[in-house]
Amino acid sequence: MKMTNRRNRAVYRAWAPIYDRTVEHLFAPARRRAMELLALRPGERVLLLGVGTGSDLPLLPEGIRALGIDLSPEMLARARAKLPLPDRTVELVLGDAQAPEVEHGSYDAVVLNLILSVVPDGAACLRAALGALAPHGRIVVFDKFASEGARVSRVKRLLNVGSSFLGTDITRRFGDLARGAPCEVVHDEPSLFGGMYRILLLRRCPA
Repeated sequence: MKMTNRRNRAVYRAWAPIYDRTVEHLFAPARRRAMELLALRPGERVLLLGVGTGSDLPLLPEGIRALGIDLSPEMLARARAKLPLPDRTVELVLGDAQAPEVEHGSYDAVVLNLILSVVPDGAACLRAALGALAPHGRIVVFDKFASEGARVSRVKRLLNVGSSFLGTDITRRFGDLARGAPCEVVHDEPSLFGGMYRILLLRRCPA
């Protein structure tokens, strides 16, 4: 099933009322680990693409300035309900994670948690994140990816029909999304479900 912004708006309109009390508890430990690896420092600016219901917002340390972007008004409404947060400046806006309207090179860090497998074009989302980064900025990614170098099985492709209906693609390889992108993987660790989910820390390569 082809993923589109229009379809994703409909899917996440349905997910919004139940997301936090159903699947989110499964992801909470991995989110904490991802933010630990990102190691944000007071005064830094961070961009959260696909901020969803705002599960990452309480994990931001004090002194951070953050912008969260999401395609779904209903998911953003849930995120806004988590604000304000003490000693953090957080702005939430409606937008497309594949083409966010942000100043080029203006963020110290970007959070891409559970978004590269959701947007129609994961490679475009990654390039947009890199474009938003200041020189030598960093990105954390927590998401599900197919194994590198291995053929995606027919069974997995069939399962992907159902997962796409629920708003996520289980057949994407990170290496395919990052091919030709100006970044390097400086940390890669397995996460949930036997490593089906991974947490990666990326650095933007100097121009």
